[in-house]
Amino acid sequence: MSSKSSATEAPIPSAPPVPNFDVTMNPDFLRAQFDSATMAGLSDAPHRADDTHFDIFDWYPRYQSCQRYFLDHAQHSVPVQALSSFLNIHLPFQRQPNPVFNSSTNASAMRSQGGVSDPPPPPNMPPSVSLIPYLRRLVATGMDFPGVLHGFFGDDWVAGIGPLHEQERRNFFFSAKSGGWAGVKKDYDILPLETVPFLRPLQGPVDSEIEIAEKSWSEWLAMEDWMIGPRAPDILNESSSHSRPRSVRS
Repeated sequence: MSSKSSATEAPIPSAPPVPNFDVTMNPDFLRAQFDSATMAGLSDAPHRADDTHFDIFDWYPRYQSCQRYFLDHAQHSVPVQALSSFLNIHLPFQRQPNPVFNSSTNASAMRSQGGVSDPPPPPNMPPSVSLIPYLRRLVATGMDFPGVLHGFFGDDWVAGIGPLHEQERRNFFFSAKSGGWAGVKKDYDILPLETVPFLRPLQGPVDSEIEIAEKSWSEWLAMEDWMIGPRAPDILNESSSHSRPRSVRS
């Protein structure tokens, strides 16, 4: 009788398997890169956006390099197109009615309807395509392996989108802390059609990353209680390993 019940028992749903791409995006290859040593190196790198030595003017050309690589090469490659389809997010060249095919897209055609008085774009300036939605989708689905980030954003990805990647991983921590699964999914959906197909827990976290997130979360809770500036708790000036519980308000 027990064998009969086990045979008819419904399987527990789970996230779909990682698709099998070529060698540069093979799951085993990517997981091998996503070890604690790699993540510790990224977390301790001096390019962090919250580092006192972070120079936004040094960072910006690297970010533009990532934009150009993404627009000129990555979005036209089969692995990136396959993964983007699997994660249900459109690439710039697929976005209608204004697709962006490359970083040298001539803006004059788009400006022609606006009149001849429109100023020309700055030289070597990539089209205005944000990389944040793609980072968010990779983080939320557990696909933000270093190999994937390199495939999407090129050789400059560590310096160019590395700081943003760290922030988005932290935002994913905060989103999970703030609400349930449905709330997190709503945060990461791109309406109306590019909804996130599944969510995975943050991949490859290390102690230092979790501790920074905990400290930042405690600082935000202090902000909600107006405990900032001269009212800030002394513990927020130290490296905290536990976030304090949310206060109850009437």
